[in-house]
Amino acid sequence: MELTTLSKLELQHLEIIQSILDKRLSVVDAGEHLRLSRSQVHRLLQRYRLHGAAGLASRKRGKPSNRKYPDTLRDYALHIIQSKYHDFGPTLAAEKLEEVHELSISKETLRKWMIEAGIWQSRIERKKRMHQPRNRRDCFGELIQLDGSHHWWFEERGPKSALLVYIDDATSKLVHLRFAQSENAFDYFEGTKAYLAQYGKPLAFYTDKHGVFRTTHAAKNKDVVTGMTQFGRALHELNIDIICANSPQAKGRVERANKTLQDRLVKELRLRNISTIEVANAYMPEFMAAFNAKFGKEPRNDKDMHRPLTELDSLDSSLCHKEERTLSNTLTLRYDKVLFILDKTDLAISLARKRVTVCDFPDGRLEIQHNGVSMPYRTFDTLRSVNRAPVVENKRLDEMLAIVEQMQAGRTLTRSQKAPRRTGQKGHIFDAQ
Repeated sequence: MELTTLSKLELQHLEIIQSILDKRLSVVDAGEHLRLSRSQVHRLLQRYRLHGAAGLASRKRGKPSNRKYPDTLRDYALHIIQSKYHDFGPTLAAEKLEEVHELSISKETLRKWMIEAGIWQSRIERKKRMHQPRNRRDCFGELIQLDGSHHWWFEERGPKSALLVYIDDATSKLVHLRFAQSENAFDYFEGTKAYLAQYGKPLAFYTDKHGVFRTTHAAKNKDVVTGMTQFGRALHELNIDIICANSPQAKGRVERANKTLQDRLVKELRLRNISTIEVANAYMPEFMAAFNAKFGKEPRNDKDMHRPLTELDSLDSSLCHKEERTLSNTLTLRYDKVLFILDKTDLAISLARKRVTVCDFPDGRLEIQHNGVSMPYRTFDTLRSVNRAPVVENKRLDEMLAIVEQMQAGRTLTRSQKAPRRTGQKGHIFDAQ
């Protein structure tokens, strides 16, 4: 037997036995070192003299374990699993075998049996899924891959930020880049507006399943936009499709571009000592031109699939956050914990108890519209309402009102955490008139 077939413990035994034979170590000392009795050391010496190093190998090697389950039990358990629990995992299958069939088998033993029988795949095998390459689209503007990359773009010079990447599938050319503090709908509105104004409308956007692009709420049959996100609703109004990929590999074009940008763009920003989002966004057109000249490819078809914007396409009114509200009889509605009071125009009076649309724009503007017509309003912040004061006698009313006035003057206004947010928003707060 070669020494390479011996275990680490058996090699240690061999070294000690040779020390005994060379009279460098006594049998008693060897037993203490190996934690064996004197008789056990003598047996090892005898086996070594008779068979050499092979005599120190375990005699159980190559033989089945004493605790091995019978083959008949293994076949019976697998037969039950294939007939009744074919789609069960090893853990659940082991529980059912014990609960229903009174077969007590450890889940790891059952996992090994199921893998050997081809009923179950190991975690390593499940990770080896094949992702076959997808051919590029033929035309520029046919499919735009869109993704946000969170990274330390400014290294230690600035905070971690998100880069919104728009890349054409047919040419691998960057069509728009925009830095933002986070990956949110308002910055996607701004980036998409700039892209559409420059190139026109593509056939479709290809995105991941980020909350900006995909919602888990089921759509109602009676309303095609119910269940869409704000970004999806905006693209629907502009007649642009949105496709959500099932895996990162499916949108590999933009994923690979992100890795390249995280290497090259970070270094370019460092060389120019750019450390703010505003300055970085101003530099993006120059960087994109150099990037596309180096990495861009020619499409298989020269046709540009971008559709021009028409007079019916309003980027400003589509690319914003919209919510519907019911106008009260007193011409008021609530949005973001603010009470909006419409001016008493003929249009506003006719819309009492009817639905109107609140349009929250990325630049901080807010409009209340009906069929695209904006209506004037003023606001009253409900957070400025007076807390319920204790009941006081009339002669102390002036004193109590003075205390309430001081409390209001020092109160810090807070905004709703559920309301949409944008970079630098100060809230829709105005003094009540």
